[in-house]
Amino acid sequence: MDIEIAARQLEALGSATRLKVYRALVRAGHDGLPVRGLQERVGIPASTLSHHLHRLIQTGLVVQERQATTLICRAVYPAMRSLVGFLVDECCVEERCGQADEAA
Repeated sequence: MDIEIAARQLEALGSATRLKVYRALVRAGHDGLPVRGLQERVGIPASTLSHHLHRLIQTGLVVQERQATTLICRAVYPAMRSLVGFLVDECCVEERCGQADEAA
């Protein structure tokens, strides 16, 4: 993963409100949530939700799809997995995890 993309995504998730919105979408699964349902779950005004969704969409963490008159929001799971992987893939690389056990 590109470090600039990771930085933008982490920055977007650095807002407590955006993190709450994102978690609600992650919990909703692949079907996502209509904007109205998302607004009810997170308890924020529509204009505020729109602002935060825009930021999450810009960073590739969320997508929206219009179905007739309903706007559905979904978490982009591959983007989430990439970001989480970016954070944990090199865990303890310099510490050489497990090598001390093997030498004993």
